[in-house]
Amino acid sequence: MNLILYVILLLVELFFLIGLSVYIIGLLYSSIMGAPYVPTSKKNIHDILMKAGLKKGQSFLELGSGDGRIVREAVKKYGVTGTGIDINLLLIFLSRFLATHEHLKNIEFKRENIFKTDFSQAHVIYFFLMPELIKKIAVRFDKEVKKGTLIISHGFKIIGWENKLIDQIDTQPFSTFFYRR
Repeated sequence: MNLILYVILLLVELFFLIGLSVYIIGLLYSSIMGAPYVPTSKKNIHDILMKAGLKKGQSFLELGSGDGRIVREAVKKYGVTGTGIDINLLLIFLSRFLATHEHLKNIEFKRENIFKTDFSQAHVIYFFLMPELIKKIAVRFDKEVKKGTLIISHGFKIIGWENKLIDQIDTQPFSTFFYRR
């Protein structure tokens, strides 16, 4: 009997270590790709979404969505149609689980490289990305985002878009910048 219990405990520890390793590798991969997982606080999310002036039926796209907390809140509180994009498969699974648990409709999560994401249908695009990645993706915004789209960058400004800046929220450690295409 003690041998069976010992084997069960070893298996539990093994599964835990494998799961933890996969999680850490996923986080490292996200960081290397330019979108480390850094959750935004609930208060900041509330302030950002309020300032965005979301309207029911709009399409909300979150790039580097992590656990999907921002797009989930936008869908839940404002009735938008939401899409979360992340490269980390574990975070996509977590996002889908949380959205299902919250009984959210009109929301999807895709494991996708943001350089392959279609921006053309979005009314609002939100992201919290590193400056180098923002610089690369902003080139696509100029070409692919329809006029009037609200682009929200949490944490870092979009260099070269100073004339499109319409508002900002100054908070520590990260401010949020609102741009209109």
